[in-house]
Amino acid sequence: MARIAVIGAGMGAMAAAARLAVAGHRVVVYERTETYGGAVRRFEREGFAFDTGPGLLTLPAVYRDLFVKTGKEPLEDCVELVQVDPSSRHVFADGTEVSVPNASRAGVVAALDEALGAGAGERWGEFLVRAREAWDRTRRPLLEEPLWPNWRVLAGKEPYPAVPQRRLLRSRQARTLSEIGSWELRDERLAALLESSVLAHGLDPRTAPASAAVLPYMEHAFGTWYVRGGIRELARAVYERCLKLRVEFVFGAEVMRILEKDGRAAGVELEDGEVAEADHVVADVDPARLKAMTDRPLDKGGDVRADPFMTGPGRFTVLLALRGGREAGAAHRTVVHAPDPESELDFLASADGDQPPAPTVTVLRPDDPALRPDGGHESMVLAAVVPSAADWDEEGMVRQYTDHLLEAAEAALPGLRDRVLWQEVRTPDDTDDETNAFLGAVPAPSLAAGQGRFLHPANTTRLPGLYRVGGWSHPGGGLPHAGMSGALVAGLIVEGPEFRGSQ
Repeated sequence: MARIAVIGAGMGAMAAAARLAVAGHRVVVYERTETYGGAVRRFEREGFAFDTGPGLLTLPAVYRDLFVKTGKEPLEDCVELVQVDPSSRHVFADGTEVSVPNASRAGVVAALDEALGAGAGERWGEFLVRAREAWDRTRRPLLEEPLWPNWRVLAGKEPYPAVPQRRLLRSRQARTLSEIGSWELRDERLAALLESSVLAHGLDPRTAPASAAVLPYMEHAFGTWYVRGGIRELARAVYERCLKLRVEFVFGAEVMRILEKDGRAAGVELEDGEVAEADHVVADVDPARLKAMTDRPLDKGGDVRADPFMTGPGRFTVLLALRGGREAGAAHRTVVHAPDPESELDFLASADGDQPPAPTVTVLRPDDPALRPDGGHESMVLAAVVPSAADWDEEGMVRQYTDHLLEAAEAALPGLRDRVLWQEVRTPDDTDDETNAFLGAVPAPSLAAGQGRFLHPANTTRLPGLYRVGGWSHPGGGLPHAGMSGALVAGLIVEGPEFRGSQ
């Protein structure tokens, strides 16, 4: 039985802790805040409740596998999963609207043809076929295996297939996601639909590789899911599974330093000076903070993956307590597309200027009695991707973004402002406080191609006995990817460096 010290109680860390505990190891989790879940948090006030992190779940099979491998109770015995249908409603800048069915190719094709004109659905359907090819080529090395030592193989060739051009009598290879939209979809609204799926992860479609097509494909193929009571209930279920497996949690315990002995990780030192010895250390922290804990390089020199997305975008959310009940048939998720997407992306990339442009806004309206005081009220979350490095102490910046989000939401839901009882605003600074992520940046999933700039650091490090887990490590950010990182780290510790993932 090995002693395992886990730094942080995020979803990836808890997934690793549960798997290591069921393998017979003694696991202690040190969390600097007073609760578990990382970015998967809940805000409650006056009978209203809100998810302040992810609001929806894709690839629930990741957490089903976790619960199957760590106990007798399956995931569905611990939380209630609800498939969201439609998957999303989209309101485009020209006023056109479309509701996209969940996990139904024929339904999506028909809906797009009806809303955007004949042929739109067929072009989207053909795109999904190509996206599936990219998924099949990258799924295992990107999601199910530890990052290869020769990871540059993943960084080079673009897995998204070239498309024959009938007029040119040759094939054309898209290199970025925006090129897929302009060359293959040939409709600004279809392009906006595509690009919003990667923008939601903080990625710029103009620079994200074409392989990012796997992100909308994952949602289409495996569906969009909600956890009754809020996504925070998933974090609760994973935490309780850890407790049943005798994982020990120490809250209010900030790790300042990773101890070394005989050239390997040997434990952690806490802020109060307490030392906890360990045979292995698993860290769910961003690369900058992990480096500060070790004061030594953890990757090979020149490794472009060492500090990915460190000043990338964060999340700006407005939590709304509303009078009046949710109307029947309302979409769970509505995406209101930015009127000037180029300006939005330019601002995200630079954060220059005193007047931030109107962003793409996601409106989440769960039909969940657990989140509201009664049927005469509704809880709603508005969210946008924003520059994490912006000055969020500046009152004007917060006010402008709040106005932008409310204006966009009201375009999709007329009369919304008249229903507001109160609102709570959360900036990337709040994410930083809760997760300790540098500037409150939110990590994106790993992607192939792009010269390796969209890969995350490997789960192993140059310091033997020290492992990375969670969204800042391979295979990247998001609930399913964090859960997979836990499985990879547990496999590497239990089975050793030759572990190659589940078969």
